[in-house]
Amino acid sequence: MEKLRRVLSGQDDEEQGLTAQVLDASTLSFNTRLKWFAICFVSGIFFSILGTGLLWLPGGIKLFAVFYTFGNIAALASTCFLMGPLKQLKKMFETTRLLATIIMLLCFVLTLCAALWWHKKGLAVLFCILQFLSMTWYSLSYIPYARKMC
Repeated sequence: MEKLRRVLSGQDDEEQGLTAQVLDASTLSFNTRLKWFAICFVSGIFFSILGTGLLWLPGGIKLFAVFYTFGNIAALASTCFLMGPLKQLKKMFETTRLLATIIMLLCFVLTLCAALWWHKKGLAVLFCILQFLSMTWYSLSYIPYARKMC
């Protein structure tokens, strides 16, 4: 309705800023946001558990690293549906959680490098453990008094 009102009043999309255009393109109802959050979060957990199960197969370290990392990224991306991708990125790189975000993203990359390119199983498992710890630290950084405990 708002878009129709803008067009009828003579304001078209070229007069809007890029941010406003992105926000208009991604407006979802609260129920839709909640459903996609749940779908993305549950699939992230599923892929992480699947990756952990694949660890015990012969040569499964590559699959483990990929599925575990993909699961964590899906769980992290699920919050984009609740608050929007731009707000999520702004919150991720605030000074209170900047270090946790950088370490978490670095652990994602290092896990994949250790498993897929360096072929170091021990390093891949170590980076997955660090990935879990950094995701926990990152998640705790959203709880106001939990930051003081870390």
